[in-house]
Amino acid sequence: MSAYGVKIASTGSYIPERVVTNLDLERLVDTSDEWIQTRTGIRERHVAAEGETTSDMAAAAGRTALDRAGISPADLDLIIVATLSPDTFFPNTACYVQRKIGAGKCASFSIEAACCGFLYSLDVAASMLRGGGFKYALVIGAEKISMHVDWTDRTTCVLFGDGAGAVLLERVPADRNTFLASSLGADGNYTHLLRVPAGGSAMPITHEAIDQRENTIKMAGRETFKLAVNAMAGAAEEAMRRAGVTIDQVRWLVPHQANKRIISMVGQRLHIPEERVYINLDRYGNTSAASIPIAFDEIVRADRIAPGDTALFVAFGGGLTWAAAVVRW
Repeated sequence: MSAYGVKIASTGSYIPERVVTNLDLERLVDTSDEWIQTRTGIRERHVAAEGETTSDMAAAAGRTALDRAGISPADLDLIIVATLSPDTFFPNTACYVQRKIGAGKCASFSIEAACCGFLYSLDVAASMLRGGGFKYALVIGAEKISMHVDWTDRTTCVLFGDGAGAVLLERVPADRNTFLASSLGADGNYTHLLRVPAGGSAMPITHEAIDQRENTIKMAGRETFKLAVNAMAGAAEEAMRRAGVTIDQVRWLVPHQANKRIISMVGQRLHIPEERVYINLDRYGNTSAASIPIAFDEIVRADRIAPGDTALFVAFGGGLTWAAAVVRW
């Protein structure tokens, strides 16, 4: 057993100023505010400004987390950025963040696990801190997912928004550990259900690919829905089992903000009251890897979680990937 544990020292988030409402989308595609809210629970979403990059948003969220903890960027040992919308294929987005926040020459890399990216990154960072070589890790979920949205596709353009959330992890003695357990998984047999076809080695970007909008999000919604509910509930149950925690001990279920009906069904499967399920989907839409850290930062800033309270994070995304983590505040 490691002599070290991990705790979340602070949180931060960044939301772009521009708001796109359902009424705005009514002017773009054949949809309505009622249709969108009934099927997704979303009223509006935020979209990054022209020229505003994923690393810009990630850096803003990261700086906030550092400032709240009173930690200098120079003290960081590790930066991990979870994103499916990187600034560039390489260098990785975490390296841009390192430069923008003025961190030292700490290890910096990015992880792409779609909407589960933040929880995958959290688990990796926690493992690296427990090894004893690192003391502080900045873990960020950040997305400019609007760059992958087909604004003529009414089934997907209503779903997504941009933003970033961050947590600062600190290595602590094992008896002060608050990162209790996690559960990660994936099933590559369903890679076709949720993806951006063009942009990689399988389908390079060409004029033809862009004309056919193959560089935008494609989703088989009905098939994804059932898989999402089962995978999220299963991952949450496994993480709680590993942590030795029951659902009655969970103060907040903080799910990936994909769809209100998915969130409701996962809550029902876990037998947790609605008032302990945190939802901000109506204001931000699906911000992919950023959704859980944004939501948790809101909980922290609003003083809706007390020292010793337990939070259960759970997510599902393209891959198909799924993940859950149990943390104590």
